[in-house]
Amino acid sequence: MSIRPIDVARTDGGPQWVEAVGTPAGVEVWWDEPRPHEGGRRCVVRRLPDGSRADALPPGWNARNRVVEYGGRSWRPLPGGGLVFTNWADQRLYRLEDDAEPVPITPEGPSRYADLYLPPGRDEVWAVRETGEVRDLVAVPLDGGPVRVIVRAQHFLMNPRISPGGRYIAWIGWDHPNMPWDGTELRVAPLRDDGTAGEHRVVAGGPQESVAQAEWRDDASLYAVTDPTGWWNVHLVHVDGTPGTNLTPVELEFGGAAWKPGMTYLAIADDGRLVVVYGTADRRRLGVLDPGTGELREIGGAATHWASTVSVAAGRAAAVGATPYTPLEVTLVDLESGAHEIVSAPKPLPDRDLLPTPEAVTIEGVHAHLYPPADVRGPGPYVVFVHGGPTGHLPIMLDLEIAYFTSRGLGVAVVNYGGSTGYGRAYRERLRHQWGVVDVQDCAKVARGLVELGRADAAKIAIRGGSAGGWTTVAALVHSDVFAGGVAHYAITDPESWAAETHDFESRYLDGLVGPLPETRQRYAERSPLLNAARASGPCLMLHGLEDAIVDVSQAERFTAELDKHGKEWALLTYPGEQHGWRREETIVAVLEAELAFYGLIFDIDMPGVPPLKLKERA
Repeated sequence: MSIRPIDVARTDGGPQWVEAVGTPAGVEVWWDEPRPHEGGRRCVVRRLPDGSRADALPPGWNARNRVVEYGGRSWRPLPGGGLVFTNWADQRLYRLEDDAEPVPITPEGPSRYADLYLPPGRDEVWAVRETGEVRDLVAVPLDGGPVRVIVRAQHFLMNPRISPGGRYIAWIGWDHPNMPWDGTELRVAPLRDDGTAGEHRVVAGGPQESVAQAEWRDDASLYAVTDPTGWWNVHLVHVDGTPGTNLTPVELEFGGAAWKPGMTYLAIADDGRLVVVYGTADRRRLGVLDPGTGELREIGGAATHWASTVSVAAGRAAAVGATPYTPLEVTLVDLESGAHEIVSAPKPLPDRDLLPTPEAVTIEGVHAHLYPPADVRGPGPYVVFVHGGPTGHLPIMLDLEIAYFTSRGLGVAVVNYGGSTGYGRAYRERLRHQWGVVDVQDCAKVARGLVELGRADAAKIAIRGGSAGGWTTVAALVHSDVFAGGVAHYAITDPESWAAETHDFESRYLDGLVGPLPETRQRYAERSPLLNAARASGPCLMLHGLEDAIVDVSQAERFTAELDKHGKEWALLTYPGEQHGWRREETIVAVLEAELAFYGLIFDIDMPGVPPLKLKERA
């Protein structure tokens, strides 16, 4: 038996934002989840204290937005059970009450909204508004009145928060060329009578310190997740500039890379304790932190990964956890007893015997997770999985995409190469100005290490990844001789042209990854897979969505044209209606089948049950 592609499609993705709401009857939990079988929309779900679940968003509505193209926090439950959300089709904010149709509360136009926040005691929702390349924090009346600009400060903004007494507003911002994991500022300003911010000051962060989240403790201080020590720890910072305190002075990460405005790693309980998500990329935990004593108690149970979203109400935390054998699930955790209750609907899962058992290893200083192939004795074929970002990581948790391949006799090695999050800033900074070098070398080290350990057949190792992982895939093909072939999903293939044509959020990302232009143009040319396609060590399968606003399909088209020019084997498959990542059930199935067929070709292994794939050179 083996896992089917439809099994993967129907469990693809997981809950993204979660919120616990205390009511007289108990704790309600809200979250949004992907619906691949409904065109890939994200649906908000509400679970009542009696255990019943219902979609809070009617069919046809999609709670997503395109702020910084990756989107941000897209909804909030309203007091009494309503919902305010951003709709994918027109990027407007909508209010939904009971069973009525959603009503727009922002005007038509080019603006997008994200990182929604409901300031207590105000009949309005605060949000980051993005209009072209201009961003501001705005207040939108829930009755649809005129939008008010609260503050326009740094080029990028997130995390708007009002102090408990309503006197101050706090937010996090940063400017080019920094990315939010490089350096951000936590700013505080008095809130004027007209609802706009007064003169603001920086209370944490800076050019080389990244504040990932902040929450008010009282009108004089905030809890900030920031990394002056090289690790995202929880700090108490003060509005008046009094030196702050690191409440978690350990080499563990209590934060992460802010790819999407609205990610949360801590929540404040009614009794003042903090619920925190923390750990490393090898195990991410859920815990309760007493800020007075510094005591940190784990309540995450058997889960090996907790997502970057957490909320708390009435002594219970709502979070999203997973194990190597269970997918991401919305979980209610009692802060005292640690008892867990899964509140999201169960997903159909394959037999446990089909799921691989992961192993965290370090090979020549490189962190990796190994998933052995089923029914293979001795050295077998392996695929090196490369995460996107590149400032990110792949955790240890059930991933049916990985299990799809292992169940068919292909081992998987997930490489969290230098530059990955989850191991502190120093490990992250290994990639500074070394993108296309360190990531490629680290993937090659792991591949060679698998051969030396007797696990992998040196002639049957492939590499694959998406986005920045797709870049590392094609870069490894042209700058190493380790891999028999590569599969690149929506990949960057030429860094200089990508920097010129990509969206604003990442338009200066390569300043830190490769170097500033035009001073380091030669470095860009030397590392470009496009300009070095003649050196490809094996065939390449390119997969790309035709509506991708982050990496244009021309990156794949130009690279495959160069491969063709130099007599290399390649295939390019494109998918209408898909953006930067696969969301539709039919696309997920088609992509998995094409990828499996590709490995069958390059490894000379029969892969029954999938449509044949022809490489252009072989056609």
